[in-house]
Amino acid sequence: MQSVLDRLKDGIRRFQSGVYLENAEKYQQAATTPQQPHTLMIACADSRIDVETLTSSAPGELFTTRNVGNLVPGYGEMLGGVSAVIEYAVSALKVQHIVICGHSDCGAMKALQNPSSLDSLPTVKSWLRNAHAASEVAKMLSPKDEKPSHFLHRLTERNVLLQLQHLKTHPSVAGAMAKGELTVSGWVYELGTGVVHITTDGETFTAVTPA
Repeated sequence: MQSVLDRLKDGIRRFQSGVYLENAEKYQQAATTPQQPHTLMIACADSRIDVETLTSSAPGELFTTRNVGNLVPGYGEMLGGVSAVIEYAVSALKVQHIVICGHSDCGAMKALQNPSSLDSLPTVKSWLRNAHAASEVAKMLSPKDEKPSHFLHRLTERNVLLQLQHLKTHPSVAGAMAKGELTVSGWVYELGTGVVHITTDGETFTAVTPA
């Protein structure tokens, strides 16, 4: 039976003989030119999410960080990797846009509905406190007898909106937005259809569909 590492090596070889050769000039330029990404993408760590493919982006265009639930702790609450990425992207790389990208069938959002499922995952449980307010809002807005799938979608959207609020508490983000140098948006990516719902006003999501 082929090991997982062997499968990964085969993938590298296919990349080297296919994708790399077809785009060798772009990769060589990326290796010799300081990165100038235009967007910081904050996405879920879910293995089904590929933001470069989703946005048809080339190497060097996206500065990316991923975590369970695409969460952004409010500034000062959990200063760590996510906060460092945001600060570096905005203050050093001067990205022009930040996306918080949620997605359908998100395990983190499902876990918010069933907190006891995280009893054996204390670190994850603590991390998901950053989405607790989204869960409460989704519950308050949920009509009686709402289908579980509809509630999950509502919760996913509310979580993206909450993380956008948290994002704006970061000094680097607040300052760049005040100067008109940075914009932000929230996305919900539907895995099964390829449709992406985007909000720029922090309230209304609009679907991006094929032209």
